[in-house]
Amino acid sequence: MIPFPHPRQPVYARQGMVATSQPLAAQAGLSVLQAGGNAVDAAIAAAAALTVVEPTSNGLGSDAFALLWMDGHLHGLNASGAAPAGLSLEVLPDGQMPRHGWLPVTVPGAVRGWADLHGRFGRLPFAQVLAPAIRYARQGYPLSPVLAQGWARAIQSYRALKLPLLDEWFATFAPSGFEPRPGAVWASEGHAQTLERIAASGGQDFYQGELAARIERHALETGGLLRASDLAAHRSEWVAPISTEYRGHRVWELPPNGQGVTALIALGILEGLELPEQRESVQGLHLQIEAIKLAFREAHAHVADPHFAAVPLERLLSPFHHDVLRARIGTSALDPHTHAPSAGGTVYLAAADGEGGMVSFIQSNYMGFGSGVVVPESGIALHNRGHNFSTDPHHPNALEPGKRPYHTIIPGFLTREGAPIGPFGLMGGFMQPQGHVQVIVNALRYGLNPQQALDAPRWQWLEGRRVEVEHGLGAPLSRELAARGHSVSVQLDAGSFGRGQIIWRDPVTGVLVGGSEPRADGLVAAY
Repeated sequence: MIPFPHPRQPVYARQGMVATSQPLAAQAGLSVLQAGGNAVDAAIAAAAALTVVEPTSNGLGSDAFALLWMDGHLHGLNASGAAPAGLSLEVLPDGQMPRHGWLPVTVPGAVRGWADLHGRFGRLPFAQVLAPAIRYARQGYPLSPVLAQGWARAIQSYRALKLPLLDEWFATFAPSGFEPRPGAVWASEGHAQTLERIAASGGQDFYQGELAARIERHALETGGLLRASDLAAHRSEWVAPISTEYRGHRVWELPPNGQGVTALIALGILEGLELPEQRESVQGLHLQIEAIKLAFREAHAHVADPHFAAVPLERLLSPFHHDVLRARIGTSALDPHTHAPSAGGTVYLAAADGEGGMVSFIQSNYMGFGSGVVVPESGIALHNRGHNFSTDPHHPNALEPGKRPYHTIIPGFLTREGAPIGPFGLMGGFMQPQGHVQVIVNALRYGLNPQQALDAPRWQWLEGRRVEVEHGLGAPLSRELAARGHSVSVQLDAGSFGRGQIIWRDPVTGVLVGGSEPRADGLVAAY
């Protein structure tokens, strides 16, 4: 908690910009830009560095997604992994997916995502791009305040679990004598060596080499289902981005298995509503909350791996469907009768170069450090993304071998009249589409600059009529929401409201403007 908070100012530059939740990662991306790299190189450098300098939310065992403007076009990359061939509903204890251990571990896709992005659009050698991350891992770095707080919470929660499988996690992230406090130095030689193998092989070693063999060996020795054959079969997928119109702009997301369509449905509903002139209005907040509830109901019913289930995207994004949903909004809070969102942990970054390239990139271990499974002496902390599968065998998102789960992590991108404005995103599990909607409404309806759009107090729908708000929203507005039937609680910990980054380019001057999340440790690095 900062005792004397002061608003940040937006950052302006022309040659290049990187925005992340960790200053060291932003500097890693900027150093690559200054060495002659492009926005893709910078994004990969920052992403690799984040596995070291923010392991509380992502790692080498993460999934990743990207939207990128390169060569005059918007491209989409889905680098999420599938359930192992041996993982099915039949092997789940009591039919439930646990949060920790091997069962929720799906194939990690982030490393292959880095390699595929670099192979298609990168400029500098892959080893040069990963060099800052290797240096941070080997030489160590001092923890920042928000990072240290999350790290300490993880240690406390993992100790309470008392699982032998977590021994390797403690050896890596809570070694003897290490206390996660601001300024404490953490290093991992194993993480550095793993990154060197990834750099030297263009990512192949993680999926078909010694690293893959070590992941399989640890699984075999400790009861895991992930096999080298699952890793070898993994491929990233280049996909066509999806979009909706909002106030003269197009807002872009990636198609399912991600939940980006949730934000697009909500914005489509809001496009046909006149929000009040004042942002701090109960009517405006009520309409946004109701729109996101209806959007989540649609997403929870339909979002799944499109290779296994038909997702009716055309209908979900149609203006007629948005009209139908909009008609359900009244003056009182509704109960959407859909399951409650759950918490998550993710890192989001944005990067832009001076040549027009721009990247919106997100990667995640899901719930904090993820599954708690760490491959010995490697720094590879595996995610628990499989927890997002449905255990209802009749649901489109039901767990099946080789299937990708409903994914919470979503990068965003904004264009106007076919020209790029730039990347935006906000991490935080099921808060992400809610954050996308709030940031876009803040910017396009209320004219806030990128930093102001991130600074503004947030709300979060939890379930039913329950809504959580930041204390900065104020008691009068909270009481007015309650009078409309919302069950409002004030959350003093800002961590659950997501952490975002924005970089936008002025289409006339080419000047970049960036904002970075005030609820995190990060910044906008630019030149």
